Order: sequence, then C-alpha cells, then structure tokens
Amino acid sequence: MSAIGSPPPTGRRALITGVTGQDGSFLAEELLARGDQVIGLTRRDPAGDLGCSERLRDRLSLLQGDVLDADTRARIAELAPDEIYHLAAPTFVPDSWRDPAATMAAIHGAAAALLALVRERLPAARVFVAGSSEMFGDAGVSPQREDAPCRPRNPYATAKLAAHQLVGQLRTREGLFAVSGVLYNHESERRPERFVTRKITRAVAEIALGRRSTLPLGELSAVRDWSFAGDVMHGVCLALRHETPQDYIFASGVGHTVAEFVHAAFAHLGLDPEQHVEIDPSLVRAPEAAALVGDPSRARQVLGWTPTLGFEQLVARMVDADVAELSS
Repeated sequence: MSAIGSPPPTGRRALITGVTGQDGSFLAEELLARGDQVIGLTRRDPAGDLGCSERLRDRLSLLQGDVLDADTRARIAELAPDEIYHLAAPTFVPDSWRDPAATMAAIHGAAAALLALVRERLPAARVFVAGSSEMFGDAGVSPQREDAPCRPRNPYATAKLAAHQLVGQLRTREGLFAVSGVLYNHESERRPERFVTRKITRAVAEIALGRRSTLPLGELSAVRDWSFAGDVMHGVCLALRHETPQDYIFASGVGHTVAEFVHAAFAHLGLDPEQHVEIDPSLVRAPEAAALVGDPSRARQVLGWTPTLGFEQLVARMVDADVAELSS
C-alpha cells in the first residue's frame, strides 16, 4: 500500500473512497475548493491513471488499498481523517446478478468494515455512505421520501439497503455521526459509456459527426429521476457538515422517460431521433411497478440544497462534452 501527493494540511482532512469515479472526482473538486486536504482511496496503483480524476493528480493524496483489507483500515486510522466519504461500490446494477455474494461483500461488507473502523478507532470522524434509489424497488409509492417502504428488486439494491440500514442503526445505538445519502440517478460527461445516458449522448455526438447512423436502445418508457452529479456531490458535502446527522434523498423530484432523454439529446443538435433510434428487443427490461422518483424536500429545507442544472441543461452538457471529445 502506498501514497503519493502531499497537499498542504489546511481546512479539514477528508478521505474519499471511489475517488477515481464520476462522483469521487466531483466531490474532490468541491472539497478542494473549500480549502480541505483530500485523500483518495483507490484500488488501482496510485501512480497510474486517475480516470476522470486526472485533473486532480497534483492536488490530492492517493492511497492504494481496499477497505475490506485490515492493513488499509489501519492506514486510514493512522491518517485520522475528520470526514470519510464512502462512495466506492459496484454501480452497474445488471452485474449484481452474476455474483450476488461478491456484490454483497463489496457494498454492505465494505460499508460495515468502514463503519466499524470509525466506531473503534475514529469516534470523532464523520462518515457518509452512498445509498441508492434502487433500494426502494417496488415501494408502491412515487415519489419516495426517506421513510418510503423498501422492496429491492435485485442483489445490488439489497446490498445498498443493508448498508443504509446499518448506518441508521450505528447512528442510533452507538452515536456515530453517520449519514446515508439516497442517491437517485445522477449523470455527467464523466459517466462511463456502459450507462444508458452516456450511451445515448455519445451516440448522438457520433451521429452528428457522421461516424454512425443508428442508436439501438431497449425500453424507452422507463422513468428515471436524473440530476447533475456535481449538484448531488455538493449536497453530500452539505449533509456531512450539517450539525445533526440524518439521511437524505438527493434527487430532482421530477421523473423523465428514457424517450425524453433521447429526444432532448437529439434536439440539442437539431437531429430527429425517429431517423436513428432502433429498438433492440434484447435490451428491453420488465416493466417497473413504481417509478423511482425522489422527494428531495428534506435536503432542500434542512440543508438549503439547490441544484444548478435542470434536465435539459444536463443533457445538453453531456452531448456537448461528447462532441468536443470526439472532435478533438
């Protein structure tokens, strides 16, 4: 296990797991802008590629390891962070069906190990654990508030629910300053291309540049609550720095279909999706009982959280980024 980088010890000391991902990079930028020292935990070689966090290479420390490893947890305890943001976890839901046990270990097991470390060796530290709207599943109500019924539909959601509940239990019983953020779909140009939103914006950019002519998709009527990842990470920071720990939903509060996302992406470049979108039956999923749309009232009222980008602005930002990247 090794570390690189030596940012000045100003502000608070924050540790981010999953710093190489979309969310980790936005959160690191937020904390650095606040004058904090940021340590990023990564399972990759710290001297290697930082992915979408490349722009942060000289501004934060990187620690190689895994929270499921005892040596890594001991090193975290030595670093004594004031705040821990646990974002690292598998994020591609279909993969959880291939190995449910590994999914449970990576999500619930890792969160449990980190929370135990805080309880035993870092009692003054504040810890945030990233939850997911998937845990609501067939909740039977929409939009969902923090107290909505949870009926997960896949192993990923089950693991996220277990981690979410453990945060609440340790906060209540042990007095930990622990927060679970229920994150609904949040996107950006840093989202990997295997996700449908980035698949759409990338394809639209390629079509506009004459590099392809069709976009195969599955169910277009599926509803999602999309927000800008940078806005969501700002809310995460506000939640952990509030005077009282509790759980929050971070969402736009408005549902949009995949078809609406597609139309917004094509329309931004003056294209007609009817001429390019093809339905691939192999990509069509079973219909959902209730739309996963979140009610962000608590975050807005308690934290004063106000998103900066709306749906159309988010889609346009992603399309423009893909056009710029492909053009260069």
